[in-house]
Amino acid sequence: MSNPESTVPGADAARVAQFREEIDSLKLKGGSAEGEQRLLALGVVLMVVGLVLALFGAIQVGLQGDFPAEQRAYMAQGSFLGIALVIAGGALFVRYSLARYLRFWLIRSSYEQRANADRIVEAIERAAAPTAAAAPAVVPPTFTGTAPTSHP
Repeated sequence: MSNPESTVPGADAARVAQFREEIDSLKLKGGSAEGEQRLLALGVVLMVVGLVLALFGAIQVGLQGDFPAEQRAYMAQGSFLGIALVIAGGALFVRYSLARYLRFWLIRSSYEQRANADRIVEAIERAAAPTAAAAPAVVPPTFTGTAPTSHP
């Protein structure tokens, strides 16, 4: 949402620069974007590999219908390991996707709150400032006729 009162194009740029300087002055240790991207990609890869393993295990269990021991081995190696990888990959994906979204939301929210606070302060300063022009004097109405008479 843009500020309708600021008509100077450089005003928003200066405001953003000031906001960045204040964030940098907090000296917060932020996570590396590359590390998060890698873990997000790892989550996707784990989900795909887990799905392939689960499908491979299911197919092998179906093909090896003669021997229950081999069926259990394929289920343990393929299906169960695949399901575990899908769950771990999904957890990584959801965690880093939500972290990215919530970080963006928090920065935007703090920026908007600051903009709203600036607008409120500006409105208060305008309301509290003395007016340059004198207010027009209130002139009482003049009576130009005869007084009303009461009739019994």
